[in-house]
Amino acid sequence: MEQTDVVNQAEALDEKNAFAVYNHIESEFVEPDHAIFRLSIRPESKNPYGVVHGSAIYTMADNATGYAAHSDGRSYVTQTSSMHFLRNQTHGVVRADARVRHRGRATCLVDVDILGEDGRLLATGEFTYFCVDPERMAEKAREQR
Repeated sequence: MEQTDVVNQAEALDEKNAFAVYNHIESEFVEPDHAIFRLSIRPESKNPYGVVHGSAIYTMADNATGYAAHSDGRSYVTQTSSMHFLRNQTHGVVRADARVRHRGRATCLVDVDILGEDGRLLATGEFTYFCVDPERMAEKAREQR
């Protein structure tokens, strides 16, 4: 896919991504096989200990890796994932930097690093995506209503 097409696709995904918007997670940069997302830490982003909640980090990682996978123009859903939380921070901005490691016929493997404001590694993970037919997915959703 051309860079312009990737950016247009990311913008279209942004408009549909209400969950990320609700959680103050936004795409910052998208190119073929690479995406960066950011989370500006807010009180509602924190756990009871005052640091970024693990689910906020995971959600940001899932979005960044998903956009990197989608950058080939196909549709994917998360199949498996693994996150390793190393440290945390209390304020500022955290980023998810996702890069496609392998792209196959039916799956896509994407690595992600979660970086703190100072560039320190806060967490790292790996997500596997399964390629799906978007029309079939919409049909299944209608059947479940």
